[in-house]
Amino acid sequence: MKKTLQRPEGLPDSLSSPIVTPLMPAVAYASTTPDELDSQYEGRAFGYTYAREAHPNADVLARRIDALEGMSGGLVVGSGMAAVSAVLLGLCKAGDHVVGADQLYGRSLRLMAEDLPRLGIETSLADPTDADAIAAVIQPNTKLVLIEVVSNPTLRISDLEGIAKVCREKGVLLAVDNTFTTPACLQPVNFGADIVIHSLTKLLAGHSDATLGWVCATDQKLTDQMRVFAVTTGMTPSPFDCWLAERGLATFELRFARAQENAQRLADFLADQEGVRRVLYPTRSDHPEVSRAQSLLHGRGCNMVSFEIEGGRPAANAFAKAAEGIAFAPTLGDVGTTLSHAASSSHRALSPDGRAALGISEGFFRVSVGLEDPEALITCFRTALDAARTL
Repeated sequence: MKKTLQRPEGLPDSLSSPIVTPLMPAVAYASTTPDELDSQYEGRAFGYTYAREAHPNADVLARRIDALEGMSGGLVVGSGMAAVSAVLLGLCKAGDHVVGADQLYGRSLRLMAEDLPRLGIETSLADPTDADAIAAVIQPNTKLVLIEVVSNPTLRISDLEGIAKVCREKGVLLAVDNTFTTPACLQPVNFGADIVIHSLTKLLAGHSDATLGWVCATDQKLTDQMRVFAVTTGMTPSPFDCWLAERGLATFELRFARAQENAQRLADFLADQEGVRRVLYPTRSDHPEVSRAQSLLHGRGCNMVSFEIEGGRPAANAFAKAAEGIAFAPTLGDVGTTLSHAASSSHRALSPDGRAALGISEGFFRVSVGLEDPEALITCFRTALDAARTL
């Protein structure tokens, strides 16, 4: 008797097809024979076996991000930090050395400072705005350099072209976190990056309802190595989150453009306000790397604004409390504006001196600017600044 596969019942035949990707949450996929399963695992035939290894929603999303970044064969994982970990732990071994930008996101800094050394991987941190500073800490056993194009949360602009040149000359891989800038500003592979990373949780998905990451290398063998590590360690992305993120991509460019316009207006407003010590926004003439920002980002400033107010933690508390309608939350990229305080969230693990070295004080805020009416947004920030000044 011919064997028949067990399939879900009640699915009607249809001449038409869905205009959006269906949500496919299946954990297991049935094959007919052991030979057929071998063919899938050995690459002679394509098929899904177990969702921890791969599933359709993740693959559809990965191909969409691949196209945006001008790459192929990318991998979707469970979070942005899973993508960073897939690079650092999937490609490096005990005895290797990794160089990180000293302006990295707080959890990336923690991974560099605590977890990699614990596993026998040496690390060094250096200023990414200075390619010579990166070059100075590269050693014979350096495996890769990890930078962000625009740093989180200080919005400094890495010398991407200079660092890429150094890495090529020394035979070192360059991994670039493109989360803040996104492919709407630049594709790091066009500037010499070997590996590109995204926290899809942020601007690409864009609605604060999906937690995902993406990573891809120009060398498919490296991506395959990261994929094996991700599968082994269970960095599996949720099909539902992948489905939500793919939906978010449909409006990404529209959202990015509006948020960027709002961010520019907010940055200019804050710069003129009493009690604001400094404002960081890439297109402003007072940004430390404005010339580099113009060259790399082609006049785009992205949706992030950072600023520092006078008065320390008491003023910060007053500001956050009075900013009604603005979510005080350690995230970015939502359709609504969010406010975060690095000293109490992303960089809380650093000592006060360590934060001070990065320019992060108790009065330092990072704003992920959303799609609100810009005048309403400015009114909210004016009210919050008034509260901070009148303690």
